[in-house]
Amino acid sequence: MTDLAQTLRLRDDFPGVGDWHYLDSAATAQKPNAVIDAIARAYGPDYATVHRGVYERSANMTLAYEAARRKVAGFIGAASDGEIVYVRGATEGINLVAQCWAGTQLKAGDRILLSTLEHHSNIVPWQIVAEKVGAAIDVVPLTQDGKIDLDAMRAMITPQHRMVALAHVSNVLGSVLDVRRAADIAHMVGAKILIDGCQAVPRLAIDVAAMDCDFYVFSAHKLYGPTGIGVLWGRAELLDAMPPYQGGGSMIDKVTFEKTTYAPAPTRFEAGTPHITGVVGLSAAIDYVQGIGLDRVHAHECALVAKARAALENINSVRLFGPDDSAGILSFEVEGVHPHDVGTILDETGVAIRAGHHCAQPLMRHLGVEATARASFGIYSDESDVDALVRGLERVRKIFG
Repeated sequence: MTDLAQTLRLRDDFPGVGDWHYLDSAATAQKPNAVIDAIARAYGPDYATVHRGVYERSANMTLAYEAARRKVAGFIGAASDGEIVYVRGATEGINLVAQCWAGTQLKAGDRILLSTLEHHSNIVPWQIVAEKVGAAIDVVPLTQDGKIDLDAMRAMITPQHRMVALAHVSNVLGSVLDVRRAADIAHMVGAKILIDGCQAVPRLAIDVAAMDCDFYVFSAHKLYGPTGIGVLWGRAELLDAMPPYQGGGSMIDKVTFEKTTYAPAPTRFEAGTPHITGVVGLSAAIDYVQGIGLDRVHAHECALVAKARAALENINSVRLFGPDDSAGILSFEVEGVHPHDVGTILDETGVAIRAGHHCAQPLMRHLGVEATARASFGIYSDESDVDALVRGLERVRKIFG
């Protein structure tokens, strides 16, 4: 168990937290002052468009915008900033790969491999493509403690599998995927592998080169940054071979009514005026978490999860889901109480959790429940949040007898 002395003391950096016991960081993280201030400057005295203006402020904003792309590349271990595509979020990144890679590369009879614990955003886009091209989808089962079963994946993968798409960290169970081993299995049959990194990027150091995946996606708002901006990383040779996702300004080389030619990647995939201030906020969020250190962040969250699991295991009516070493996320149910009722009563005590199927209905069916309650931690969380959660659940038990 990680020593609770390693927990961080950062609540004062987050004006949205205060005395509130916010345990819904897996849905969206609160924002530190550093990010809020950076966005305020970007919308205020620094605001201008990018890539088009010849005046000084536009040039400066363009420099900041592209510097952020280089920062993202370094943050996740990409070979170059040319492999970083700005998207609205991980969902758009997955859809982009599904349409522009799988939609052009897969054919009838090919297969796509997912897992039981995937978020809907890493299921539905592949179903749309599979139906379009005549491909089939297979599902990797889970181990008993809720991790993607890579032994089963190794046994079931075939040369007909062209694409594998898996979550790095489950948004329900907090289970962590051994991405390198999954990539090795996929590449063994020549398949490409996309990793949904939404829950991993805020709490684990990411190195896409060491993991040897082919695509990686994440959203800024879970990384203490703004909504509406995310990142798709892809190998340069894959991005270069993919057609555009959308048409419009900025993504072109030359336009005539007879024919249009497109800009190289990543610009080819960034049609229209971009989310300029979102990119600035993402850059500030990366600076913030790097200033703390992701190793410290992970140790901090592991300590809180361990404390919470130990406390909830002592409550007879509470059933925990997921592995003991879950990363920052703890799902549970209270016997005889619907998770929505649990969430409502906890809210009355100043504790905010998530209750529902968490956009993972196939996983709920696997667990044998309609929904779960989920507590998820962030860098602003501390022991008081765990204590408040436990007190709140004791109140739930008293109310429901």
